[in-house]
Amino acid sequence: MPELPEVETVRRGLIPAMEGRRIIGAELRRKDLRFAFPARMAERLTGTRVERLDRRAKYLLARLGSGETLLMHLGMSGRFSITADDIARQPGDFVYAPPANPAHDHVVLQLEGGATVTYNDPRRFGFMTLFETAQEASHPFLAPLGPEPDSNRFSGAYLAEVFSGRKSRAKAALLDQRVVAGLGNIYVCEALWRARISPRRQAGTIKGVRAERLAVAVRNVIAEAIEAGGSTLRDYAGADGALGYFQHCFDAYGREGEACRGAMAGKGCGKPIARLVQQGRSTFYCPACQR
Repeated sequence: MPELPEVETVRRGLIPAMEGRRIIGAELRRKDLRFAFPARMAERLTGTRVERLDRRAKYLLARLGSGETLLMHLGMSGRFSITADDIARQPGDFVYAPPANPAHDHVVLQLEGGATVTYNDPRRFGFMTLFETAQEASHPFLAPLGPEPDSNRFSGAYLAEVFSGRKSRAKAALLDQRVVAGLGNIYVCEALWRARISPRRQAGTIKGVRAERLAVAVRNVIAEAIEAGGSTLRDYAGADGALGYFQHCFDAYGREGEACRGAMAGKGCGKPIARLVQQGRSTFYCPACQR
C-alpha cells in the first residue's frame, strides 16, 4: 500500500491539473470501489472548483468551492493519470511504469483548461467520499489520526509521552496511525534502522535521547523519500505514471542477508540484515546495530 511519501508525490503531481480548476464533468464508471460512492457524487462534483489539494496521512483531500472535500485513498493499486496539453512537466520523470489497463478506469474528471484526471484501480481497494469541510475534525477517517511526521507537534518528547507504558513493540507502535499519521511498513523499518532501535523493543522503553533519535530518523526518512518521489513496490506509480526510486536508497527494507551498512555514518557494520514477521508483515533490521 502506498505510504505517506507516495501519496504526497501523487498530490504534487495532481496539483497542476486540478488546483484552481473547475470540474466540468465527472464520470463514475461503477457504483463503488472499496465502498459505495456517496449519493449524487458526480452531480456534486460537477461545476465546483478545486480550491486546494491537500494531504492528511495517506488521504488526498480536494477542497472544493462548494464547501465539501473530496477524500481519496489509493488502496493497494490505485493510481491517477493526467492527460493535458498545458502541463509541460510533472514530477517523477525517472523510470516509467507500463500503461494502466483502461478496463480499470473507474473515475474520470474533466477539468477546465482541457485536463483529464483518471483514477485507475484494478483491485478496487481504494475509495472516494465527500464530506462537509467544516466537519473534518469529527470525520471518522481523519479524527483519530496522530500528528504528521513533519509537524511541530511531532518530536522526541511527543514520542516518549505517547509511548509511555506501552508494551507493544516499537514497530507496531509506529504503525499505529493514532501515534504518527501516514507511516507504513517500509519507512518504519528504515527509521528504526537509522535510529539504531530494534523493532522488537518495547515502545515504553523508548524515551530521552533514544526517542529524540527516532523522531529525527522518522522526519528525515520521510523527507528524503518525498524528495526522491516515493518508493515503488509492485503496483505503485505517481500521478504521471512514473515509478519512484527511493527504494534504491533502502538501508534495511528488502535487504535480508545483505551486509548492514552500519547505522552510524562512516562506521560499517557488515553483519547480515535479518528478516522477521510482525503483525503479518516483513520487518528488516540489523540485530547488531539495532538494540
